[in-house]
Amino acid sequence: MLSSEAVPAALRPERIAVLCVGNRLMLDDGIGPAVYDALVAQYDVPENVELLDLGCLSLAMIDRVREFDVILTVDAVDDSGEPAGTILRYAPDAMARHVGITASLHDLKLIDLFDSAALLGYQAEGLCLGMQVENASPAEATEGLTPAVHKALPLLVEVIAGELARLGSPLEKRKSINQD
Repeated sequence: MLSSEAVPAALRPERIAVLCVGNRLMLDDGIGPAVYDALVAQYDVPENVELLDLGCLSLAMIDRVREFDVILTVDAVDDSGEPAGTILRYAPDAMARHVGITASLHDLKLIDLFDSAALLGYQAEGLCLGMQVENASPAEATEGLTPAVHKALPLLVEVIAGELARLGSPLEKRKSINQD
């Protein structure tokens, strides 16, 4: 299902979760929560899509895996070798098991959640959308994103909207209050 082509109607997932992962108080590590805020503010979400602002991913989500056909995770990525603000799309295990790249800045990665869920008989397709960070470990708690990551945030939101449309669950852009 990781193809970038539209999913045929007969194969479209019934339930999709968008897991926005990150810590708002650690600069760029807050990319997941920033995406969540933007999606909630800009779009009406179909009933079969659930947006979740998780903070840090944990095994507490294991029971939720069985509720979804597809889980799309949005998280900060470090050590990809790409410039800050670069959007990366990958399968849960594509980078998580690759030595030298931190696919998530959190102790539990999506692949860990899927591996644990599989042991219990739960299955879901997974897709990760990440953004290369500039600084996810400030010396002191700092809310906000660095300029390069902040500038790229709207594109990441559009990519997520595009992935949901590809899966057959398009978001509907909210009309601005100033629009007629």
